Amino acid sequence: MTAAFGYSDYLRFFRSWVANPLRVAAVAPSGDSLSRLMTMEISPSDGPVLELGPGTGAFTRALLERGIDEGDLTLVEYGSDFARLLQFRFPRARTLWMDASQLGSHELFHEPIVGAVVSGLPLLSMPPRKVIAILSGAFGYVRPNGAFYQFTYGPRCPVPRTILDRLGLKARRVGATVRNLPPAAVYRITRRRPVRTMQARASPDAM
Repeated sequence: MTAAFGYSDYLRFFRSWVANPLRVAAVAPSGDSLSRLMTMEISPSDGPVLELGPGTGAFTRALLERGIDEGDLTLVEYGSDFARLLQFRFPRARTLWMDASQLGSHELFHEPIVGAVVSGLPLLSMPPRKVIAILSGAFGYVRPNGAFYQFTYGPRCPVPRTILDRLGLKARRVGATVRNLPPAAVYRITRRRPVRTMQARASPDAM
């Protein structure tokens, strides 16, 4: 955690986690080590970038440090308090107050142009149907060589192999850090078969 994100951010996270532990990934914002690991493969050429569950903006700030233009960021945040904070901290980014499982029901981009998706969502605590909705919705906006980055506190990829197979995706472990509370690992999820069109972004009921 850097000086830009101090005690007040820990307090916000802790309160949100107490209120709804299944929707908030951790009791505290991600630290510098995890933020760098999550964004280490992302460069300005990957813009626009879609971030899911930014919280207080730890990964967002790391993306800016990687050279991503703030105007190339779309931040999807379900928590209203976090969404307002993000609008204040990153005024040139597009902040959307919405549930990431509804990505497939909206047209955030007119075509698949997103180079990277950075997810701070607690996928391990979500039901399979919701994980499918988030991944299928997100990949509807991702260009053919784009990637979805997800961190986890668990010992393996937070997206089960059955879901990866169903969506035609594959996962690779980017790395891990013990300098985060708790220690975490990062996975890079990409397509392994031809890209789906925007029209093919269906709800889980249609899959």
